[in-house]
Amino acid sequence: MRKIIIGIESSCDETSVAVLENDNNLLSNIVSSQVQIHQKYGGVMPEVASRIHVEQITMVLEEALNKANVTMEDVSAIALTKGPGLIGALHVGMQAAKTLSLVYDIPLIYVHHLAGHIYANEFIKPLQYPCLALVVSGGNTELVYLKEPLSFEIVGETRDDAIGEAYDKVARVLGLSYPGGPIIDKLANKGNPNYNLPSPMNDKSLDVSYSGLKTAVVNLVHKLKQNKTDIIVEDMASSFQLVAVNMLIDKLLLALEQYDVKQVVLGGGVSANSYLRRQVQEKIKEINNEIEVLIPPLWCCTDNAAMIAKVGSMLYDKKIFGDLNDGVDPDWRLEDFSLL
Repeated sequence: MRKIIIGIESSCDETSVAVLENDNNLLSNIVSSQVQIHQKYGGVMPEVASRIHVEQITMVLEEALNKANVTMEDVSAIALTKGPGLIGALHVGMQAAKTLSLVYDIPLIYVHHLAGHIYANEFIKPLQYPCLALVVSGGNTELVYLKEPLSFEIVGETRDDAIGEAYDKVARVLGLSYPGGPIIDKLANKGNPNYNLPSPMNDKSLDVSYSGLKTAVVNLVHKLKQNKTDIIVEDMASSFQLVAVNMLIDKLLLALEQYDVKQVVLGGGVSANSYLRRQVQEKIKEINNEIEVLIPPLWCCTDNAAMIAKVGSMLYDKKIFGDLNDGVDPDWRLEDFSLL
């Protein structure tokens, strides 16, 4: 029997709709990004994002259906992001999904955004359990242990800022545009880590902290400007990225001493970072060549509906459907989405 899952993602500044057939055949994955609009603000403006989602959701849905060559009558279920994310942005996706559910009598499936990032890797290869996921994005930084499918245990997380948020802040201080991650990554590859920056949370816990590192860069840039000393932007970017990424690598390697896993998977927008991708593969190969490293293709590192449809397809098989009376949850914990 043909299974068609529509995925809807609107947690931040991408409006996306995907159509997935029989678990792995991605018929369409349309993403409308707001990056250029938010660049002039130096970050995402929640109210602006919500309004643009309202403007885009119908057109993106129509384009996804047309490209997939399916109609709503063909759809088995609608999977949507319930959280976490910006509350107004999440509401747009949920109201669109509920409307379609009522009109066409199609079941809803509520999906956790970070679960989507983790299972985006299955567009490359199935996850092997137990596995350890490093989820890194503008709003989240978590180490997640998966003993079984759709079983999530957060074993480490940021105490304050997410790594992507730190990248954006450092970019603003250096006069670079939003989003800061790709720009700093590119500049860092041209520079040398000649600036001395602290490495917070250098302990035996699996948690990380980025507020201190972010503040250190801000203070150093301010001091150099006061002293009328030229700032070598490439070197500052390299210095920041070295500490920011190595902090993640150190905690990941520490976690691997505590958890026996078959796979390590990356997920989230920051998983597109070239230095992080290299370091994860190199360091894990050094300590245990039998642990497989799964890194998502660049197209599904940033927010997209294909990853939501992927998790939705798994939940559909388990007949886990959402209630029309449920609402969005901008602070939804991944562990609360776990099936175990």
